[in-house]
Amino acid sequence: MKASNFTLPSTKKKNFTLNESLGKYVVLYFYPKDDTPGCTIETNDFNKLYSKFKKLDCEIYGLSKDSIKSHDKFREKYKIKFDLLSDEEIKVLKKYKVWAKKKFMGREFMGIVRTTFLIDKKGKIIKIWNNVKVKSHAKEVLETLQNIVKK
Repeated sequence: MKASNFTLPSTKKKNFTLNESLGKYVVLYFYPKDDTPGCTIETNDFNKLYSKFKKLDCEIYGLSKDSIKSHDKFREKYKIKFDLLSDEEIKVLKKYKVWAKKKFMGREFMGIVRTTFLIDKKGKIIKIWNNVKVKSHAKEVLETLQNIVKK
C-alpha cells in the first residue's frame, strides 16, 4: 500500500512533504503528546538509534497534534536529532487512521493511537505497528529495517 502524501509544518522551520523523502526509507511514528512518559521513552529510544537508522538510509519523523512551539521545547529538552511534525488540524492523523476513540480511566475520548509506519524508498508502506508498546519498540523497528535492507 502506498503511503498517503502530506505536507505539515516541521521543526526544521519549513514544511515537510512526505513525497520529497522518496529515495530513502522513512519511519513515521505517531505519538499522543510531547514530554509525557511513554512518548518521551519512545522518542528517546528512536533518538539513541538514529545514527543506525541513518546508516540504513532511513529518516525518522515523529508526528503528533502538538504545536511546533511544543515540539521545539521537546526537541531541545531531550536533544532530539530528527524532525517532529505538527498536525494541529488532525488531517494527517485521520488520513493515516490513527485518530480514534480511546479509553483511559473509564473515560472515552478522541486521541492518537500510538502507531508506527515503515515506508520504503518508493513510498510504499512495508510495515505498520498498531497500538505500540514503547518498551523496545524503536529497536524492533530498526531490526525490521535491517532485515529488509539485507534482502
